[in-house]
Amino acid sequence: MFRIVFVLDILNGNAVHAVRGERAKYLPVKGSRICESSSPIDIISALTPNEVYIADLDSLQHIGNNFELIKRISTTTRTMADTGVENMNDVEKCARIADTVILGTETASLDLIENAAMRYSGRINVSIDMKNGRVLTKDRRMEAEPQKLVKLLNEYDIGDIIILELSKVGTGAGIDAEFLSNIAGLSSHTVLVGGGIRDMDDINALKEIGVGGALVATAVHKGKIPVELIR
Repeated sequence: MFRIVFVLDILNGNAVHAVRGERAKYLPVKGSRICESSSPIDIISALTPNEVYIADLDSLQHIGNNFELIKRISTTTRTMADTGVENMNDVEKCARIADTVILGTETASLDLIENAAMRYSGRINVSIDMKNGRVLTKDRRMEAEPQKLVKLLNEYDIGDIIILELSKVGTGAGIDAEFLSNIAGLSSHTVLVGGGIRDMDDINALKEIGVGGALVATAVHKGKIPVELIR
């Protein structure tokens, strides 16, 4: 079944509107069709989503964290969290507050992905973080085309693969169906797509090409994707 996963980007305790990965410019959510508040707890209470992707932007930028908030949200719905994991200690901390730990290529190494997948079987998702089509990584072993990296990750016991195009986040720029169809065909894992999803036309296009789910925030706040599909 195709999954539509609600996204919460949290900065300094507020749900913020993420745009193009330019974190310094993120502002609290305003004008949402979900609720008037930018409080993550209020938004989750109003939306009652089936599952949530949470990015802890404070932790990602090493300026604090929102761990207690994530832990509270995890008592009400299924969560996957990206806290900027860099080592096994970070994995352990994230595993205590969320159902699934996201290891992003921007911060994690391939060795960490392998070790975390063995230690936390079924609780690790890997995010292939990209900007303008290029994989963001500090690990030379992952400096490759996304397609090659997807095939490499087939060898690991992980949950979902997330294809996150940061340059499209919050823009409603649409999807690259040909590229994503290729990715879905190469992966032995469920593929989730984030960045640029506009409306139900994009959701239906992703279904048709074999993608397993979508990460959405802006389209939900704007009422372009019915909340019933998130619940």
